[in-house]
Amino acid sequence: MPDMSASANLAMTHVATLAKELDENKVTPGVLGFLVFAALAVGVWLLMKSMNRHMGRVNFEEKPEPETAAPRERASGGSA
Repeated sequence: MPDMSASANLAMTHVATLAKELDENKVTPGVLGFLVFAALAVGVWLLMKSMNRHMGRVNFEEKPEPETAAPRERASGGSA
């Protein structure tokens, strides 16, 4: 198996020379930043679509309480 430190060292020297050419006042996120942002946006869109589908399936009907407030007051010891 070849020694990977030599190729890593060569790659780092090329990256270091590119870093010196960059304008320090103008740094952008680049393609990787865009891809991460796009992946997050697609993920949020899919989650919202799934949530809307699940909320549409909910059948909520509020049932009236069988007891009124008066029996609860008697059980707690009166109206004191």
